Amino acid sequence: MTKRIAVIDRELCHPKKCGHECQRFCPPQLTGHKVVEFGDDGYPTINESLCIGCNICVRKCPFSAITIVNLAEEPDEAPVHQYGPNSFRLYRLPMPRRGKVVGILGRNGVGKTTALNILSGKLAPNLGSYDDPPQWREVLRFFQGTELRDYLERVASGALRISVKPQAIEQVRSMWSGSSVELLSRFDDSGRSRDLAKALGLEGSLERRPDELSGGELQRLAVAMAASREADAYFFDEPGSHNDVYQRLAVARVIRDLARSGKYVLLVEHDLTFLDYAADFVHVVYGRPGIYGIISNQMSLGTGVNSFLEGYLPADNMRIRDTPIVFDLRGVSEAVEASPPVVAYTQIEKSYPGFRLTVSEGDLRMGEVLGIVGANALGKTTFLRVLAGADSPDSGSVYMTAKISYKPQYISTSYQGTVEEALSGTAGDSWSAEPALSSVVRPLGVDALLNKSVSKLSGGELQRLAIALCLLRDADVYALDEPSAFLDVEERLALARILQKYSRDLGKGIVVIDHDVGLIDFASDRLVVFTGEPGRRGQASSPMGKRDGMNAFLRELGVTYRRDPSSGRPRVNKPGSRLDRYQKEIGEYYYLAPAEEGEEEAA
Repeated sequence: MTKRIAVIDRELCHPKKCGHECQRFCPPQLTGHKVVEFGDDGYPTINESLCIGCNICVRKCPFSAITIVNLAEEPDEAPVHQYGPNSFRLYRLPMPRRGKVVGILGRNGVGKTTALNILSGKLAPNLGSYDDPPQWREVLRFFQGTELRDYLERVASGALRISVKPQAIEQVRSMWSGSSVELLSRFDDSGRSRDLAKALGLEGSLERRPDELSGGELQRLAVAMAASREADAYFFDEPGSHNDVYQRLAVARVIRDLARSGKYVLLVEHDLTFLDYAADFVHVVYGRPGIYGIISNQMSLGTGVNSFLEGYLPADNMRIRDTPIVFDLRGVSEAVEASPPVVAYTQIEKSYPGFRLTVSEGDLRMGEVLGIVGANALGKTTFLRVLAGADSPDSGSVYMTAKISYKPQYISTSYQGTVEEALSGTAGDSWSAEPALSSVVRPLGVDALLNKSVSKLSGGELQRLAIALCLLRDADVYALDEPSAFLDVEERLALARILQKYSRDLGKGIVVIDHDVGLIDFASDRLVVFTGEPGRRGQASSPMGKRDGMNAFLRELGVTYRRDPSSGRPRVNKPGSRLDRYQKEIGEYYYLAPAEEGEEEAA
């Protein structure tokens, strides 16, 4: 039997500004059934058991605030948690494993953080009874006969010591006015804080206050605070954000060390490379963002990520995407190699007090994506600003015969208007016509945000809007600084496809700085590799073929990748494994032929 979920977005709903079309045009309502009723707060509620799923209210709502989902595939059991009437609900929970890192993979808004909040004891599951929440004994009865029952019993009784690294790390800035080392010491009841600070590269940052730290430093401080507590279970919600590849690997090693000590560790992360390096098992969370989420059965890491990319979960017999995602193993096309440059530059030097950047000569060709990789504080953003004309080099020249559109690393929320108004202000009416609508606006999901105020967008929504505004400007070169920040894995892969289309189909030149190796691998044709000493000196290579560039970059990291035989995606070899040792011996850190599943596991 088909079930229905009706969700009303109260941020978009404006009952005082409409004619209550959701109620006036509802067919069962017109025959006397109370399907849509307005409460004392003025907002409507929809009775899901009486709703016939006609979607007339969805089409008639002038603010696009209503979503009706007909779910033949909805689980037969009650939701684990529902936030209220006509609101998000989550089905099932991940299963923690002692001594293992369990990853949670899925889109933003499908319940990953909700699942962590329940398993960490921060949120008591209501089993869908939001108006009359059940007692813990009823919740435990609901999970009777499952592996989760014993774990949740310890959570309910308070017998499980729990440490959480939250997703919203900005709260760390306001929670302490003293030095970061003093704050870290307050959380350290295990005596590990000094070793953790060293492992996470924080030794030079701890004398400063939390509000003086960069985003990456603050993220690693939050990781150190959580890891320094003596606990039985550790929860890390997007610990890789704001960090470069070097720092992400350091965070991943800290997380793996906690699991090796016999602890429960759960990890939410959108960077597939990070997840590959840190996790042992994975749950895929699927559903409709903001509407519902379903936790899949637990899978081995390789099987789970491949199933996610394939878009089909065999154990759940569920298709979560119409088409599979396959990584492109080809190098630079002959057409791109023969294309004239749209940007060329001589050797460039740019200095600031205490820092010097040197860039080897190079160019950007029509129809290519030029990826830029390297650690933080080596001058990547400075290089992009010089190319975009926002900064002038001290020596050297940039030759450009094209207009450039630049998306900065940090995005302002000061715009006072709706998303639709922002799009119109940048692209006029063209954003709502082809090809902009099908090639940018819809793939980025910006069409679902049109009535939202820009100042109230989440980090991921604001990033998607900023990318769309950059790509919708009339330009020949598009420069994007860390576009994957705050995006979930689906959105990152969609972005990679968009960049490929813009470059190859439309003949545009694109430059991308990012720390997500999977995104760079998927989208780029050539690479510029930054090396040096962070904060003091940076050296940028000339553009290289992707194979040579990735080998040079990963040699600096001391990490090897192999190709997955199913999807072609890059996967991190376990340190010290047979493949890791072999690839280092032959100098192939990145482009060894696809390996059979499991070859890398033997240490």
